[in-house]
Amino acid sequence: MTILFAVFRVDVALTEDRIAAELLQALERRALPEKFFYWSPLSVRAWLDLCAEGAYRNFSRSCLLVERHAEELASLSPPGRLEVVSLGAGQGTKDARLLDALRSQGRRPLYRPVDASIALLEMAMGEAARAGVSALGLKADFTDPEQLRGLSRRGAPPRIFLMLGGTLGAFEPISLACQLSRLMREQDLAVVDGELFAGAETLSGYANPVNARFAFAPLAALGLSEREGTLDFCLEKDSRRDGLHRVVKRFTPQRDLELAVAGRAVSFRAGERLEMSPSHKFEPGRLNELLAEAGLSRVAEFESPDRRFLMAVARRAAPQRPGSSL
Repeated sequence: MTILFAVFRVDVALTEDRIAAELLQALERRALPEKFFYWSPLSVRAWLDLCAEGAYRNFSRSCLLVERHAEELASLSPPGRLEVVSLGAGQGTKDARLLDALRSQGRRPLYRPVDASIALLEMAMGEAARAGVSALGLKADFTDPEQLRGLSRRGAPPRIFLMLGGTLGAFEPISLACQLSRLMREQDLAVVDGELFAGAETLSGYANPVNARFAFAPLAALGLSEREGTLDFCLEKDSRRDGLHRVVKRFTPQRDLELAVAGRAVSFRAGERLEMSPSHKFEPGRLNELLAEAGLSRVAEFESPDRRFLMAVARRAAPQRPGSSL
C-alpha cells in the first residue's frame, strides 16, 4: 500500500486495522506498549503539547544536542549519496536540524522517516519539505524487523540511522540496539541518545501534570476519564543488566471498566493493573557498553549541559579476521 503526498511518498507496512487489532490484544494482556502512545489524534496532540511546553526534558535535551552538533554530525557522515533513516521519527523536529546541516554542506540526502503514527509521519514529511529534502516515509513498527525489510534494499547508499529523543530507552534497549546493528553496514553511521540515571531527579521528569496527560491519552481516546483510576510512576532496576533502570507507569482502575476496542469489549476489574511501557535510563558508561555489546563502535559522543543526557555516534564494528587477536 502506498500513500502519495505531492512529491513525497509513504509506504505502509503497518496498517491502521492491524494497529487496532494489536491494541486489542495488548489490552487483553493488560499491557499498553509504547507505539500506542502516539497513535490516536488525542495522543498526538498530547505528545505535541508535551514537547512544546518543555515538560519533556529529554525532547529538549535531544533537540539542543542536535542543534549544537548538527554540523559535526553532517561532517561525520559518509561522502556521496546519503540516506537519513529516522527510527521513531515522530514529528521530525530533530531530524530537520540535521537535514538543514547536510544541505548547508552541499549534500542532497534522501530522508526516510519511520513511525507507526501516520499523523506524525505527515509532520516529519512536512519538515523535510521545508528543508528542501526529498522523503520516502515508512509507516511501520520499527521494533519489528519484518516491517523494515524495505530499508535493506540492494544498492542502497550509505545511511545515517537516527534514534533520537530517548527512543532506545522507550522500548527494549538491549534487543533494539542489536536490531539497529543488524540493519547497519560498515559504511553506515548511527546517532543514538539516552537519559543518564539520576534517581529521584529522573522520576521528577515524569511525575508532572503535562506528562501525566500524555501518558493517559491512549486511555482517554478509549473514553476513560482520569477520575476512573490512578496513574502511578515509579523507579525500578532492570534485573537483566547492571546500570540499567526504568521509569515504570501503571494505571489502576478504581471501578470495573469495559472498554470498546476494534469492535470488541475489554473488561477490567477494579484494582486490576494495566502495565504501560516503561522508559529505560542508563548509568554513566552503560549506553556505550550496550551499543558495544550489539556490535557498534563509538565514533563520538556529546553530553547535555546538565550532564543528564548523552548522544552517541557509532559505526558497526568491523568483523574480526580469522586469526586476529581479540
